[in-house]
Amino acid sequence: MKRLTSLLLAVLFSYQGFSQTDSLPSFVKDSLDTYVNRALTEWKIPGVALCVVKNGKVVLMKGYGVREAGSNDKVDENTLFMIGSNSKAFTATALAMLDSDKKMSLNDKVQKWLPDFKLYDPWVAKEANIRDLLCHRLGFETFQGDFMYFDSDLTTAEVREKMGKLKPMYGFRSKWGYCNSAFMTAGEIIPKVTGLSWADFITNRIFKPLGMNNSLALSKDIKTANNKSAAHTVVMGELKKIPYGNIDNLAPAGSISSSANDMSKWVIALLNNGKLGGKEIIPAAAIAETRTPHSIMGDGGHMFNKAHFNLYGLGWFLEEYAGRKIVAHTGGVNGFVTSVCLVPEEKLGIIVLTNTDANSFFEALRNEIEDAYLGLPYRNYSKIFLGYSDNQQKGTVEWLRKKKDTIASATDVLPLNAYAGTYRHNVYGLMTITKEQNKLVARFEHHKGRHANLELLGPGRFLATFNDPLYGIKEWNFTTIKGQIKSVTVRVADFVEFTPYEFIKTK
Repeated sequence: MKRLTSLLLAVLFSYQGFSQTDSLPSFVKDSLDTYVNRALTEWKIPGVALCVVKNGKVVLMKGYGVREAGSNDKVDENTLFMIGSNSKAFTATALAMLDSDKKMSLNDKVQKWLPDFKLYDPWVAKEANIRDLLCHRLGFETFQGDFMYFDSDLTTAEVREKMGKLKPMYGFRSKWGYCNSAFMTAGEIIPKVTGLSWADFITNRIFKPLGMNNSLALSKDIKTANNKSAAHTVVMGELKKIPYGNIDNLAPAGSISSSANDMSKWVIALLNNGKLGGKEIIPAAAIAETRTPHSIMGDGGHMFNKAHFNLYGLGWFLEEYAGRKIVAHTGGVNGFVTSVCLVPEEKLGIIVLTNTDANSFFEALRNEIEDAYLGLPYRNYSKIFLGYSDNQQKGTVEWLRKKKDTIASATDVLPLNAYAGTYRHNVYGLMTITKEQNKLVARFEHHKGRHANLELLGPGRFLATFNDPLYGIKEWNFTTIKGQIKSVTVRVADFVEFTPYEFIKTK
């Protein structure tokens, strides 16, 4: 860590649209570098890329730290980060562009373009329109199904098939629930309308016209890119490099990789009615569609300042904050969390890219800069969020300590061999549990190379520790009938999915 800390230096980059004529708020001008460099150490973040757009120009573009922990490769304006769910705004905008071009309508039923589109309730599948896919109102719980899909070997077609068999937790259009597979499905409509794949359409109609020449539509391509950030996480206080996410089966929901430089062009265009360099790239009507409220999330609220509602448009969160409309989104994927925030009335855009998935600093920095431009008091959100994070971490460590203490003295009326066997979830498929070196190991059909080690906590209760930290450490509970194992409830990290899976023992 000492070597890494010595490398956390800010580099200010030149940019064709950079302007020093727009006055910077005092926090941004005088305190930003200290604020970010301190946070890199406190949050254990190897690198951050930051860009602020104001009045149609880049007024600040900076890189901090390094692309990979332990290296000397500094983050610069063209360093690629996976942006996760900030990809959704590209997908929604692409479909809104086709709507504006009269090639299709956002009000079209999904089955008009995808006749094989299925949901658990056939009536809902028949009635669902494209807007429903883009504003998370199909009735699924947030992240429901993502354990099956995320980083799995399932193809896009197989994800769609399993999505159609999964029973939503809520009624159609009754409750907002964040649904990655719905966005993937929306992206599948693009080739039906245009003949181009989602990735090719995003590249040809958005990336290239905007000059986003380093951006990549698919997650598979970041592995061979030259100037890229590595993916990192923090496990029990230790920073670790992890593999890139393999999420091209959900590509329209979160597979894009981009840089501060490229994202600045996207944000400038969005804040200028779709124009960049005097040329219209995105119809203003398409941008307006994505910012129209579709789903109600709640009344809103803020720990310090006034906020009155929280809504979702098409690929964007919408809120009122300190009297302004905020259009924003976050993105989280293996090893990265990012933020894009637009304040259209102020012609302000804020982009924060980080290369670890275990920080809340990406939101703290956005909030701090946003407040500075809106003339609100300095709050030190990083310190506040770090306090929340530390308390949560202490709670996790204490929870795990108690579980480990339990393991040391745990006994069961059943031998470990009784739990071994083949289990099936009615939608996911197969899981096998084997006894290896006096421990149980669970492996999943569609997640090759990933497994969970099971340690006995008590009768029918085990602590499941995944070899991939993304999936976390959870307690699993087995049910028995007349001394025979019937099923097990499988849980994974909330970052992946909240809802449990019941696997039935078949043999």
